[in-house]
Amino acid sequence: MKFKDQLKFIRRNMKKNRLRVFMTILATTVACAFLIVLASVGFGLQKSLTEQLMKEQIVTEINVVGKEGQSDQQKKDLKEFENRKDVSAIIERTQVFAPAEAKLGNRTNNQMSNITITDMAAEQKANIKLDRGRVAKTPNEIVVGYHFGKNLWTKKEAQDYEKQMENNAEEVKEPKGYAEDILGKTIELKISKMDEKTGEEGKAKTYDLKVVGVTKKPSYEWASDSTVYVSNDMQKDITGFLKADKDSGTIEKKLSVYADNFEHVGQLTTDLEDEGYYVDSITKKLESINLFFMAFKIGLIFVGVIAVLISAIGIFNTMTMAVTERTQEIGIMKAIGASPNVIRKMFLLESAYIGILGSVLGVIISYGVSFLVNKIIPPILSSVSEGGASAADFSITFSYIPVSLVLIATLISAGVAILSGLNPAIKATRTNVLTALRREL
Repeated sequence: MKFKDQLKFIRRNMKKNRLRVFMTILATTVACAFLIVLASVGFGLQKSLTEQLMKEQIVTEINVVGKEGQSDQQKKDLKEFENRKDVSAIIERTQVFAPAEAKLGNRTNNQMSNITITDMAAEQKANIKLDRGRVAKTPNEIVVGYHFGKNLWTKKEAQDYEKQMENNAEEVKEPKGYAEDILGKTIELKISKMDEKTGEEGKAKTYDLKVVGVTKKPSYEWASDSTVYVSNDMQKDITGFLKADKDSGTIEKKLSVYADNFEHVGQLTTDLEDEGYYVDSITKKLESINLFFMAFKIGLIFVGVIAVLISAIGIFNTMTMAVTERTQEIGIMKAIGASPNVIRKMFLLESAYIGILGSVLGVIISYGVSFLVNKIIPPILSSVSEGGASAADFSITFSYIPVSLVLIATLISAGVAILSGLNPAIKATRTNVLTALRREL
């Protein structure tokens, strides 16, 4: 019997019991869709967390926390890494934690995130992200955060804002701040000492600094960046005035190594760790995330496979009934010379057809469910949230279906369907010809 004739025979037999075959395919479809949608939750949450991490952190940055046996880590200790081709820059930043304010005319910025003293040439090598302008080249030049100008308020604007906060206004409107471009403007940066006895601001020192660069806007709408980046040529002057050292709590040093591209971050992180450095990079965080979600996804797939195994019982019953009903046909095929392999293959093809068709329909349905989940859940969470957050604030992918998940689910569903039909197919090949021919329809 030709393969084409076998397929015609299979289709004819399946049409005889359309309802039973339909219900079996439906069970396989639901099981496959359940497996994919359930596992897609793990893939979706992993995708969201990874994207969020990539937004929050510079992907080529490796933070050096310290070294085994050393309490203080300095840039000179990383001399051996400075000339490597995969290292674009090594930067030692000094963050100043002291009362500070910036003035431009009658406007004052009291919301500066921090003052960061850094090597501007190294920052340029590390590809500092600027919205406009350039890095500082002289001691009296600075780079400011994207929202620095917006946070320059007049005295009246500051008072109006404070009144809104005191009155617990439902919608607190922040002042528009400095509407013109801050680039090229000269500001007065005042840094004050803290009186250790009274805890109040003491002696202050003012610097006239020109804004030559503005950093890019933060990834998140709610984030505000008013950081002031000062050239390290000013470090001795500022720290000397504050009489600050690493133990005073007024300053904090941070050491970072920048890879030339993301592909080299993993190897560079490993090499630093091999030298005894304690480091933190995006690859280390991604490894932890991937390990957790790998276990999480395996658990979800395991639960989904149970549903597929339950549907396999239906396929087994359908194929067993098919063998029983077609006993006489099997006897006739054997009598005219059909080999056991052909008969077995025909029944396996029938169970495979049920499994594959159910899997295809399950994949289509799962994509539809995944789309609806990602569209419906954010507005629901927005409506029940106490803070009145918008749906855009819940920028989480609750369900994501990669091609690998589709292939895994299809192989599992089709494979289980074929295995379910294996025993009935073997039973069909063992049918006695004389007994089958004597059987009455």
